[in-house]
Amino acid sequence: MSISERLKARGIELPRPAAPVASYQPVVIHGGMAYVSGQLPFLNGELVTGRLGDDVGLDRGVEAARACGLMILAQLEAALGSLDRVERVIKLGGFVNSTADFTDQPKVVNGASDLMFDVFDEIGRHSRSAVGVPVLPLGAAVEVDAIVAVSEG
Repeated sequence: MSISERLKARGIELPRPAAPVASYQPVVIHGGMAYVSGQLPFLNGELVTGRLGDDVGLDRGVEAARACGLMILAQLEAALGSLDRVERVIKLGGFVNSTADFTDQPKVVNGASDLMFDVFDEIGRHSRSAVGVPVLPLGAAVEVDAIVAVSEG
């Protein structure tokens, strides 16, 4: 089953890839690797903003991280032409806009990690970081980047 068939079977629709908000490329492919710039969480076309431990709850944070994961997939599909070129998700980096006493960053970033497992099965299992930060671009609640091994196109 192709990845696009798997997405369809799971009822997952990828968003339109977001344009960069500054001077960078959304995806750089080099040496069999795709480096995906940090992606922000858009739900129903709206950026999820706020701070975990303050005005954003854990469930909303998980949902926001999943939205970042969907945007990573959309950016990869746009850059690669097909998600079937993904050989392995190597690493996700998760950044959670959170208060000093919020310590559930790993639970938040599971939203993106679990999506990668759902979409790619075993090749979606990856290493990861999940860190709390005092602020993110545009006031986003979460940002996730990725390193992915890809086949030649």
